[in-house]
Amino acid sequence: MTDMIAVAYRDETTAQQMLAELHILKTERSLHLADAVLVTRDEGGKVKIHSSENPVVDGAVSGAIWGGLIGLLLLQPLLGAAIGAATGSVTAAVSADEDDNTAFINQLGHRLQPGGAAVIALVIDATEEKVLPRIAPYGGDLLHTSLTLAEEQRLRAAINPHPTWAGEPTA
Repeated sequence: MTDMIAVAYRDETTAQQMLAELHILKTERSLHLADAVLVTRDEGGKVKIHSSENPVVDGAVSGAIWGGLIGLLLLQPLLGAAIGAATGSVTAAVSADEDDNTAFINQLGHRLQPGGAAVIALVIDATEEKVLPRIAPYGGDLLHTSLTLAEEQRLRAAINPHPTWAGEPTA
């Protein structure tokens, strides 16, 4: 099961460092990360999503397109049509998903303080006893999770044991 975790930071630099740490943990196989994005809110209140690329989706779409072209070139119209239909389905599904995700991420971004940033990660699996100590020094404020209440409380205690700041919405 994939869990979404969104953590707000006071500044973009800290959020970028946290994102880099997540990628290191992924490389070390302590964290199975499906995707992660950086979201910033500038002093004027504008939200920007700095998305990472998803090579699996890009590869599937690219492969389907090339397969369709090759099928047409080899005079296999039915094969070309089938591949074209698959391509359309994949593209539509990905686009619809991206629209929903983008809207939700923008909504979270508007909860940030001006000048703040957030890391939003889709976590498939994590070795909690290895990951929590590594992310704790970055602090942060939990904006959203799909974790169980007990898991959320452990994460919140690790990243913000003495809460003095919250990334709540501003007027």
